[in-house]
Amino acid sequence: MEFGVFDHMDRGDLPVNQQYRDRLALIEAYDRAGFYGYHLAEHHGTPLGLAPSPNMFLAAVAERSHRLRFGPLVYTMSIYHPLRLLEEICMLDQLSGGRLEIGLGRGISPIEMGFYGVGQESQEIYEEVRDIVLQGLTHERLDFRGKYFNFEAVPLVIRPLQTPHPPLWYGVGRPESTRWTAEHRINIVTNGLASAVRAITDQYRAEWSRLGNPAATLPRFGMNRHVVVAESEADAIAAARPAYRLWFDSLLYLWRLRGMQIPLNFPEDFDEARAAGLCVVGSVATVRDRLKREAEAAGINYLLCRFAFGNLPQAMSLQSVALMRREIMPAF
Repeated sequence: MEFGVFDHMDRGDLPVNQQYRDRLALIEAYDRAGFYGYHLAEHHGTPLGLAPSPNMFLAAVAERSHRLRFGPLVYTMSIYHPLRLLEEICMLDQLSGGRLEIGLGRGISPIEMGFYGVGQESQEIYEEVRDIVLQGLTHERLDFRGKYFNFEAVPLVIRPLQTPHPPLWYGVGRPESTRWTAEHRINIVTNGLASAVRAITDQYRAEWSRLGNPAATLPRFGMNRHVVVAESEADAIAAARPAYRLWFDSLLYLWRLRGMQIPLNFPEDFDEARAAGLCVVGSVATVRDRLKREAEAAGINYLLCRFAFGNLPQAMSLQSVALMRREIMPAF
């Protein structure tokens, strides 16, 4: 089992510049604690995401960490110009000494894509941008002719440091999506109850086996959980409950603003989320035992923790990381 960190960079109570400073200090703690990777969401026009330019924040992450790998989860590719994205990916991989991980995605929110003038064609645009970027990462010039983008003999003078390219990630919500990800050897991340995640990981393993790949070479199967660890159960719950409420309000902000049907993946009630194992909050023993049960039930090999969300105090996030490192991660 490996451990990583997922971060929406959702708005808390502090000024935004202080939130950025605190988060970079927290990333230094992730680096020291031995987490595999830091995965940053991309959102626009919403308090759910204060890193609308993930590459800008990740450039700072590259300078504040030494071993920690990092990347977007995911790039909202349907709103990018592929050449600009390709060049920035190469820059980040070089700046970090080859620690970039690339999240591929169309974008989950039609409202946010609409801000950029992208509508029903988002899937087609995403597929073109994805194919252009992946081609460009392994070639010295870019030649592509598509419906939305055309390139002829564009020199690619910056190459990624990792070959053939940085590791790839994809957010999976349904078992049928595992065929494409297995065929392209892509790491996956998913949300949801452990039973739903298990249907996805079982299907990925089946697809992997069908392709003749050995089980020992499986990519990473990631699952997200809010995690707050404290010396006492009561302290952890008291800090996590209002933080979850604020995070949930940010999650639904645009949908409520537009009066649109809300695609709920998380319960609104904190106690319900905790009972379901989506929020793993409590003492060291409680969190350790619940994370073990969740990981085994889901069939994952990579657990992503959300240590910072809502108005959770920075001190509480740092304490959770320290206790994870000392008391919980060694038990896996």
